[in-house]
Amino acid sequence: MKSTMKPRANPVVWLAVLIVGILAITAGVVPAVAEVPAELTYQVSHSVFGDIGTYTNKVEPTRDGTTVQTRAHFEVKMLGVKMHQEDAERTERWQGNRLVSFRGVTDKGHGPAELKGEARGNSFVITTPEGGTINAPWSVHPANPWSSNFLHSNTMMRPDTGKLEQVQINSGQETSVQIDGANIPAVKYEVSGSTKYTVWLDGSGVPVKFICDDDTGKVTFTLAKCTGCNAEVSQLNRK
Repeated sequence: MKSTMKPRANPVVWLAVLIVGILAITAGVVPAVAEVPAELTYQVSHSVFGDIGTYTNKVEPTRDGTTVQTRAHFEVKMLGVKMHQEDAERTERWQGNRLVSFRGVTDKGHGPAELKGEARGNSFVITTPEGGTINAPWSVHPANPWSSNFLHSNTMMRPDTGKLEQVQINSGQETSVQIDGANIPAVKYEVSGSTKYTVWLDGSGVPVKFICDDDTGKVTFTLAKCTGCNAEVSQLNRK
């Protein structure tokens, strides 16, 4: 996530770069193979620009694995003027802890850009929006932790460009996090790469909150509704 532009020179541009990076540290339902369907909806806010949109992961078990469908809508305004808009739809197909296919379409206001990838042997082959090819290790994970299996990979793929990033994840710290007035026991993980991420997983592996922190400020994803999650988190739906 490097740029020749000074971070403070154009915070909206850096926010756009930051958002696609965070589309990785998000949705999480316990096991790598989902046992029941679940849908997690997050409210997204920025420390400078305030509320900027929503992010949803729909996780569905299949006969041979799990399918994860992601929808994101972000709109950044300053003094009532729209500065940036981004929409994305992505589909991940998993067999156990292995990503077997990926397709994502991202539109940042200049038309849709498609990223594709598929498992081949001991690699995951990515086709970029420009038509280039990137060979990733078989253990690569998109920047979208829909389950706690993201803890076992140190290679992250950006879901808009296919760029790979090496990350380190700490061992986790037991804590609690307040979500809409409810105090949720959780384990806090810090993911360090070119950008710092913090993720809170509840006892069932559901990411109830995560933050991406860089020079533009903090982007916070807070779980607002979870259909198919454990009873404690599902109480959020009724608040």
